[in-house]
Amino acid sequence: MLPSIFGENLFDDFFMDPFNDPFFTSSRNALYGKHSKNLMKTDVRETDGSYELDIDLPGFKKDEISAEIRDGYLTVSAAKGLDKDQSDKEGRYIRRERYAGQCSRSFYVGEGVTEQDINAKFEDGILRLSIPKKEQPQLPQTRRIAIE
Repeated sequence: MLPSIFGENLFDDFFMDPFNDPFFTSSRNALYGKHSKNLMKTDVRETDGSYELDIDLPGFKKDEISAEIRDGYLTVSAAKGLDKDQSDKEGRYIRRERYAGQCSRSFYVGEGVTEQDINAKFEDGILRLSIPKKEQPQLPQTRRIAIE
């Protein structure tokens, strides 16, 4: 590997080590490769009446993202497909770094939250969700029984 003063070497992919290169291993994430750890990073803020989630989804369009709620879990999914045509009017591809794939993430929001309660907005690659706080049913208090 070449040394880098910026923390990441721009030439890593050109000078590959076949034993350590993610391209040759089965654990490679097909959507974002070695940068998959940066996918769907989420900030969660608590306000007086709600939880606010900001989920990073760079490169996705609004129609490629879905959110659903089931059994108290909110699941956000994103799927991307690319045209597999290898020809171009300008020439042939030497290197293709964009892939097709999907990702998802789930959050427990409680049994009382419905899809009508959640407000969602997608802008500039960030999905913003507002989830109202719901009163959780109180568990019955334990009462001790006297043992003789």
